Amino acid sequence: MRPLEPIGQQARVLLGILFFVLFFSAWGVATLGGFVSPTFLADPITMVKDGIYLLTEQGFMTDIGMTVWRVLGGFVLAMIVAVPLGIAMGAYKPIEALLEPFVSFARYLPASAFIPLLILWAGIGEMQKLLVIFIGAVFQIILMVAVAVSSTRRDLVEAAYTLGATDRGVVRRVLMPANAPDIAEILRLVLGWAWTYVIVAELIGASSGIGYMIINSQALMATGQIIFGIIVIGLIGLISDFAFKSLNRKLFAWRLA
Repeated sequence: MRPLEPIGQQARVLLGILFFVLFFSAWGVATLGGFVSPTFLADPITMVKDGIYLLTEQGFMTDIGMTVWRVLGGFVLAMIVAVPLGIAMGAYKPIEALLEPFVSFARYLPASAFIPLLILWAGIGEMQKLLVIFIGAVFQIILMVAVAVSSTRRDLVEAAYTLGATDRGVVRRVLMPANAPDIAEILRLVLGWAWTYVIVAELIGASSGIGYMIINSQALMATGQIIFGIIVIGLIGLISDFAFKSLNRKLFAWRLA
């Protein structure tokens, strides 16, 4: 191994699989070997059995579907609001001066702290959960997009003005295309954070979802079910991450060339 030396795709896949093999092996040795009490940590076999039970008899697929819908709904709402605002902040310094102090302040506020207020304002229905994800994601996206746009190479902007571009044209034809790959990458990263917010939202005042199943399993001391729910979240996140990366490669192949 050498610093920053690239490796082949096949080696990357094999090394990724190897880590999971080592992780589950260590987990199996710790639990099946009697080093950890099953009260605190179920073994992999029990976890698989509990997972099959949840899927076949407890309607867990419905819970998964509800959680995915909440993540996507809240994230899309945040994206619709945050991306235009972030581009405006990055492109126009007066807008940045107006909004950045508040956005920087708001992004440090934990979304979970708003849950009691959101329950009062929106009840315990779907809107409350969507708003938790929205609050958790929107300010992060705004600031990260603004930083990306404001870092655009100045020579590209000057060249556009030299060729007769208007202010609006510079935004549409220079700033947005130049930063589209970075914005897509920002959205990919924040989507991962959205999953943490939805689970928190589902722990309070929910009647469905992966978080709801996890909190019920805690009351039953069913650690196998809890671990299965956590692994399902990780698998869905991994699949969505790979899908996002694949889409970005197709949309912005020129950036990777």
